[in-house]
Amino acid sequence: MVTIYLRYVLDTSKLKEFEHYGKLWIALVQKFGGKHHGYFMPSEGANNIALALFTFDSLAAYEIYRQSSFEDADCKAAFKYAADTRCFISYERSFFRPVFS
Repeated sequence: MVTIYLRYVLDTSKLKEFEHYGKLWIALVQKFGGKHHGYFMPSEGANNIALALFTFDSLAAYEIYRQSSFEDADCKAAFKYAADTRCFISYERSFFRPVFS
C-alpha cells in the first residue's frame, strides 16, 4: 500500500477554483482504483497551502493510474482546468507507507 501526499501552493485569489479542481480529482482517483482521502483547504495558519491524500494498493498500481491519466478524457479536462484557471502555483508529491499496530 502506498499513500500519496500532495502539497499545493495556492493562488489565494482562486481558492474556489482550486476546490473545484480537487473535487474533480477525487472521483478520478477512485475511477482508477485508488482511495481518495480528500483535499484539505487552508483554515488556520498559512492561507496558501492545501493538501491532498490518496492511496493505491501498490506503487505499481499508482504508476498505472498516472500513465492512464494522461490518456483519459476526464483527466485531460481536469489538467486543462488547472492550466486555464492557474488555481495553484506549484505542488510537491511524496509517497508514504502506513504503519499499523
